[in-house]
Amino acid sequence: MTVPATSAADLPLPEHYRPENVARFSYRPDQQALFDAAPAWRRRHGIAPASADRRDIHLLLIDVQRDFCFPEGSLYVAGRSGHGAIDDSRRTCELIYKNLARITRVTATLDSHLAFQIFSPAFWVDAAGAPLAAHREISVADVESGRARPNPAMAGWLAAGDVGFLNAYALHYVRELERAGKYRLYLWPPHCLYGSDGHALVGAVHEARLFHAYVRDVQAFTELKGDNPFTENYSVLRPEVLTRHDGRALAHPNDRLTETLLAADALVVAGQAASHCVKSTLEDLASAIRARDPALARKVYLVTDCMSAVTVPDGKGGFAVDFTENAKEALAGFAAAGMQLVESTRPMASWPGFPG
Repeated sequence: MTVPATSAADLPLPEHYRPENVARFSYRPDQQALFDAAPAWRRRHGIAPASADRRDIHLLLIDVQRDFCFPEGSLYVAGRSGHGAIDDSRRTCELIYKNLARITRVTATLDSHLAFQIFSPAFWVDAAGAPLAAHREISVADVESGRARPNPAMAGWLAAGDVGFLNAYALHYVRELERAGKYRLYLWPPHCLYGSDGHALVGAVHEARLFHAYVRDVQAFTELKGDNPFTENYSVLRPEVLTRHDGRALAHPNDRLTETLLAADALVVAGQAASHCVKSTLEDLASAIRARDPALARKVYLVTDCMSAVTVPDGKGGFAVDFTENAKEALAGFAAAGMQLVESTRPMASWPGFPG
């Protein structure tokens, strides 16, 4: 006979968890050992299957991947502290373990890219045909003047040999971004490429979500995004641009996931980066909420100490690029819309209006 846990927040950290593993790029959990240990942990703490939960508590982990979360990654989200994503991952793991009996399900998104995409330097050349560098914007004026143009060598395999199509589409794309007013096209270094070590989840976070799945008898869900070479996909809920220059459909929103997230009794959001993929996902979620019922925003909980902003050091003790203020402004806007800003170090039961 099992005794129900008195509080999901009271659960201890399991024996297999080692905080130091959070900072190890190469860490790989023993997945079989997690499966083997789950039944005893379930019995010891009186944890019921997720299907028995009276409330659906959905944890959305956005892009907690190695390329974003380690200095060895190609696009480390260090924040201003220099160790932002590592600290975020540790707190995320501990949030999952301490609330294992309360969290109903965990969905992890995976930024998923190819070698040539519209936001990658490989996609672009300058007027002389030289490749462009990462960490620069491309404006409408750049494309109109020819200072930036799609690499014509791509046409043979990306546009049926039609260089004109590529050029027309590129101009349409940057115009659409500027018309929307969210971003200009920004060139990122290669990151989260299919088949790379950097595409994988942080080992310790994967360990935590997998242990949750085995203890709660619930699937460990994933959502891939970002492999359409013609559009950015910061948000897991929709690409940045949905149509081509000729009016034909380019991509579609992820309406299924939007419905799943909005159906939860509480949606808890953590991940990387607060200035980009987290921000964009929440903007799209906020739009869906406004269209349906603004009161739904109150059940969205943003775990602010489990996310950081993109920064790019300048090598002189400062930053060449710093999106911290963008992230702060976005979080303040989400709070004004009714979403809850919370910290992982406070028990979930103490979060404002938290169900269960």
